[in-house]
Amino acid sequence: MKRVLNDEWEKILSTQFKRSYFKKLENKIYNDYKIQKCYPNINDIFKAFNLCKFNELKVVIIGQDPYHGCNEANGLAFSVNNEVRIPPSLKNILKEVKTDIGKTLINYGDLSKWSTQGVLLLNSILTVKENQPMSHKDLGWEIFTNEVIKIICEKSSNIVFLLWGSNAKKKIKYINKEKNFVLISGHPSPLSANRGYWFNNKHFSKTNNYLISKSKTPIIW
Repeated sequence: MKRVLNDEWEKILSTQFKRSYFKKLENKIYNDYKIQKCYPNINDIFKAFNLCKFNELKVVIIGQDPYHGCNEANGLAFSVNNEVRIPPSLKNILKEVKTDIGKTLINYGDLSKWSTQGVLLLNSILTVKENQPMSHKDLGWEIFTNEVIKIICEKSSNIVFLLWGSNAKKKIKYINKEKNFVLISGHPSPLSANRGYWFNNKHFSKTNNYLISKSKTPIIW
């Protein structure tokens, strides 16, 4: 499988691509894409990295695995293409943006504009079989994304990590909390949000306040 990944991230992550776990992962994923429908599009697997330049990285949002419905996943955690109906979790994210920072509620689901401002929308697992959630669990993606977080913490500082839900919280042990800023809340899914674990977490304003305190440009959410 030929990786569609920009030169900057390719160099930064090159040691991972040479490791045996990743070579096995690539072979498995490539075979799955050949024989059945998987998401996102094979050219979008590393889209989160391609849109978010490493030297402009400010925020990391951790997702779980891609949407598994037809043509929903677009390579960015929680994001969908604009012609796709907005999934419930993303609806709740956008509602929280509105109430937190007073922004007009947007009616589209593509979060590419966040990515190009330095927000890495990183799923823990980067691929999935159609209609089979978590079908690419334990193949190696979790190791890869753990290593991505560790590398970010080694090479950068003053990064905001947003951990939403129990799965994302597992990543906290790989984050250098002395050099960076971590915000934790429940998952934006209706199951969690409707129980009071998501709304009013104010993560978007807290993120921007931190960035400003570090002389960084805030995100236009």
